[in-house]
Amino acid sequence: MFMHSFWTVQDNQIVHTWSLNNYAKLVASPVYVQVLLRSMWIAARVTLFALLLGYPLAYFLSFHAGPRKELLYQLVIVPLWVSYLVRGYAWKTILGGDGVLNGLLQFLHITQHPVEFLLYSPFAVVLTLTHIYTPFTFLPIYASLEHIPRNLVEASQDLGASPRATFWRVILPLSVPGLLAGATFAFVLTLGDFLAPILVGGPGGTMISNIVQTLFGAAYQWPLGSAIAVCILVLVLGLLFATERVERKWTFS
Repeated sequence: MFMHSFWTVQDNQIVHTWSLNNYAKLVASPVYVQVLLRSMWIAARVTLFALLLGYPLAYFLSFHAGPRKELLYQLVIVPLWVSYLVRGYAWKTILGGDGVLNGLLQFLHITQHPVEFLLYSPFAVVLTLTHIYTPFTFLPIYASLEHIPRNLVEASQDLGASPRATFWRVILPLSVPGLLAGATFAFVLTLGDFLAPILVGGPGGTMISNIVQTLFGAAYQWPLGSAIAVCILVLVLGLLFATERVERKWTFS
């Protein structure tokens, strides 16, 4: 892939001549930059929402679920048993003009006509991917919370700390490695996703992975697609390196 990114296409043939033209096209073309920034913005929102859903759920299961912990844990990971396509088409059905959500809004007289922005928009992509990748965020957070020694929590309470202070000063800092792992899962998986934008995104929800898919498909621009893929890979590796440094600082041993 790295070598392909320096080659060119002439007369529908890949020419093995080294050139930086593909990278120059990426920098010069506002389309590729715009789609990449949109993809990163969507990935950031999905990561945020997945953390906001996954962390409280993992915290409740780890510290307050009691004998119901195993059952609730299984319910949380049930979406992982369902095919990605099934979940994607389910959201397409829910958000469609004749879907469940629009039907409910009209039944409650909140709207008179189907709401158009619910489907084929960045909103639909964010909602769908949040549902799909929240379990991937939940799992490392839950594992991190489960590995926190309970005697530290009890010691904090014995020393007079309130439950809120115990959470902010003991539990949250010790769960940072799981938090970072979950955030990394959500961001990287979202950035590389190309199926959800096809199903529910529409033109306004196109992501950089869809551009790569097109370039490797009908457009037959493998070198340009490889250049984009290399840029994404460098971005992901940089993110992993940064999170690894932070995680090493916060890891409890």
